Amino acid sequence: MLSTNEIRVGTAFMYEGAPFIVQRMLGQKSGRGGMVTRLRVKNIVTGSTQDLGLDAGEKFDDVDLEEKSVKLSYVDGDTFHFMDQETYDDVPLSKEDLGDNAGYISPDDDYDVSITFYEGKPVGVNLPVNVTRTITYCEPGIKGDTSGKSTKPATLDTGMEVKVPLFCNTDDRIVIDTRDGSFVERAKDK
Repeated sequence: MLSTNEIRVGTAFMYEGAPFIVQRMLGQKSGRGGMVTRLRVKNIVTGSTQDLGLDAGEKFDDVDLEEKSVKLSYVDGDTFHFMDQETYDDVPLSKEDLGDNAGYISPDDDYDVSITFYEGKPVGVNLPVNVTRTITYCEPGIKGDTSGKSTKPATLDTGMEVKVPLFCNTDDRIVIDTRDGSFVERAKDK
């Protein structure tokens, strides 16, 4: 059984008799009735997406999923082609199937990821918690502001836009948390 606070991007669960996988965390909202977690989910069977609001105390059944270790080979338009590390089979996934995870991966990466399968069909991808990306565009950094409290938008080498502290500049390598897209730190691999 899963509780609402254990659900993250890539988590699969049963909801109203159908299997769903989380594509995006839309945020949390507290009100008179308690905390509500808002999610964008995809129905694994039909492929349709919808937004859900789940109460904090709700419990859900797990979905039996199989995972295989893969590496991103190449991207062809909106299709990401992964290579199974054991059988060397090509496993294509659409950008829509990957959800937010599409913005964190590139064929140039050297880390392995795993693809989640439901009844033999690829439905999602699991990434490392932290990935390193390069900023391709952002407004110039402000010298002396190292608090990290204020942020600005930055475009990554994958085309994804994230919020970074004011001291970040174009061509900086940064570490991003794949669970929520937040800035972690500057990369130490310079």
